[in-house]
Amino acid sequence: MADTIDIDNTGEVITGSDYKRMVLGAYGEFLNEFENINAVKESSAFFYSGKPGSDVLRTMGAAVIPLTEAVNESIGGLARRVADASVLGARGNAGVIVSQILRGIAKGLIGKYTATSQEFGKAFQYGILYAQKAVPEEKNRPIIVASKVVAKGAHDAVKSGKHISDILLAAIKASSENKASHKDCGEQILQVFLEGCLKGLQGDLNLPPIDVGKKMYEVRGIVSPMHDKARPYCVSFLVANPKLSVPLIEKELQEIGNFVVVERRFKAIFIHVHSEHPGTILERAVAWGHVGEIHINIMAEPHAMAMVQQACIMPQALLTVAENEEWAQKLQEAGAMVIIDGSDPSGPSVEEIVNAAHSDIANKYILLTDSEHLRLVMHQVKRIMGDRVSVVVANNNEEQIYAVRAFFPELSVEENVAQMREAIRRMSQDNRHDSN
Repeated sequence: MADTIDIDNTGEVITGSDYKRMVLGAYGEFLNEFENINAVKESSAFFYSGKPGSDVLRTMGAAVIPLTEAVNESIGGLARRVADASVLGARGNAGVIVSQILRGIAKGLIGKYTATSQEFGKAFQYGILYAQKAVPEEKNRPIIVASKVVAKGAHDAVKSGKHISDILLAAIKASSENKASHKDCGEQILQVFLEGCLKGLQGDLNLPPIDVGKKMYEVRGIVSPMHDKARPYCVSFLVANPKLSVPLIEKELQEIGNFVVVERRFKAIFIHVHSEHPGTILERAVAWGHVGEIHINIMAEPHAMAMVQQACIMPQALLTVAENEEWAQKLQEAGAMVIIDGSDPSGPSVEEIVNAAHSDIANKYILLTDSEHLRLVMHQVKRIMGDRVSVVVANNNEEQIYAVRAFFPELSVEENVAQMREAIRRMSQDNRHDSN
C-alpha cells in the first residue's frame, strides 16, 4: 500500500485567485492559437467539423465571464461558477469536451476554500476523466488517447509531491511527446489549454479586458465573451400582493436575465427567469411584494431540469436547427415544431437549446441536428434535461428533412425516434447505392 500514498511536502496553497489566473491564461492562449487550431485538417468529420478552435475560444469566453465579477472567492466556488458557465456556453463538439474538463476540475475542488498541490493535481485528473467520458463511444479518438497520456503524466507528478507548476509541466511534456509524430486538432486543443493554464498561474497574462465592448474583439474577427454570457441558474418563485404590474416586472427582469416568464396567478405573480446571479433577482423581487416558494436549479448539472414541472401545451415536440430562414421554412413545412437559429458558424450553444427545450410548448422533445458538429452539444443538453429529451443525428440537410417527415405527434417518443433513425439509415443507404 505504501506505493499508493501521495506525498505533499511542498506546503503550496492554491487559491481562487490562482485558479482565476489559470482560466484566464487558457482563454488568452486560445485567443492566440484558435486560428492555428482551425487550420489543422483531419479527414474525420466528427471532431474536426466546423472550426473547433473558434468553438473552444467561445466556450472559454463563456467560462471567463464569471471571473469579471468574482471577488475573494473560494477555489471550489470559483471553479464551480466557471464550470457551470462553460457547460451551458459550450459550442461544437470541441467546446463540449473542454467544458467537461472544467467541470471535472470543479468536481475535484468542490467544498474547498484553497487547495494543496496534490488536491489540485487530483482535480486536474478529474478534468481529464470527464473529458474522456464526454465521448465514451470514441475511445480511440486522438484527443481521448492524448488525455490518457496527459493524465498519466500528471498522476506521476502528483504522486511525487511536486508543485502545481511542475504537475502542469509534466502534463505538457506528456502531451508534447504524444503528438510529436503527427498533428491532430484535438491533441492541439489539449496542449494549448495546458500551456495557457501554466502561463496564467505564472502571471503571464496578455489579453484584452474581458468585460469590454465588442469592438475590441471585432478587429480580429472574434466574438466578445460578453456575447456568450451564460445564465446557469433557473430561478422560480411567487410574489404575493405584488406592488408592480406584470409588464413592469417583465421589463425589469429582461434587463438582468433571460427566458423570462411572468404570469398572474390569483392574487400572486409567478416568476420564472434564468440568471447568472439568483441573489440579484431575489433582491429585486423583495421590493415587489412578499416572496415565497423559491426554487433555484443549476441548469449545468446533469438532469437538473428533469424535475422542473410546468404546464405544457403538448406531450412532445420536434426541435431542430436551421442554418438559414429558407431552410427553417422547409423544416417547418415538413413538420418541425421548434426551430433554433443555426446561422452562427459555431452553431447554437448548449444554453440556447436548453432554453428552447425548457419552454412550455411540450413536456418532451426530440432534438434533431443535421450536423456531427453538434452531436456532443445535443448530448450535453440531454445530460442536463434527462428523459425530457431524446437525440437524433442526421448527416446532412437531406437526411434531416426525411427524419422530420418521419415524425408523427400521435406516436410515442420512442416510436418517433426509431422511425426517424430508420429514415436516416435508409436515406444514407440509398445515397451510397447511388454513388456506386
